[in-house]
Amino acid sequence: MDPRTTKLDSRFSDPSATAFAWSEAEKQLAAAELFWLTTVRPDGRPHVTPLIAVWSGDALHFCTGPDERKARNLAENQGVVLTTGTGRLDEGLDLVVEGTAERVTDEARLAELAAAYVEKYGPDWRFEVRDGGFVSDGGSAVVFAVAPHKVFGFAKGEPFGQTRWAF
Repeated sequence: MDPRTTKLDSRFSDPSATAFAWSEAEKQLAAAELFWLTTVRPDGRPHVTPLIAVWSGDALHFCTGPDERKARNLAENQGVVLTTGTGRLDEGLDLVVEGTAERVTDEARLAELAAAYVEKYGPDWRFEVRDGGFVSDGGSAVVFAVAPHKVFGFAKGEPFGQTRWAF
């Protein structure tokens, strides 16, 4: 998926900065081990939690127990933000992905995603596909896909810059 627009925001960028290519952001999304998921509670307050995710088919995918707070939030409001980055001030690229979490229930697609989890995170993250979700020793999980609507990239170090991709 290529963005409709890629723009460097000069208000938050060094004069020598250039916009990052979307292909670089995709590589970072695929390689990142940890993401922070923000959902919205029924009373409007934000809920943020760390989790693992895989980039596949132009979307980030994550799973959660069906009774966990994030799953209950998504039942009422599917708008989410996923963030990842280096945790450093002076180097790297932090990414903020805005989108809508869509439940994945197709068993063939779930099997592909289960394989992607093992490939990325190792055998401790092996899931069986059953009843439109994942099952493991830890119980059952529902799976969500987040295709980006908008992504912000924050380049740190020299030159610093903010790139925005809109889809």
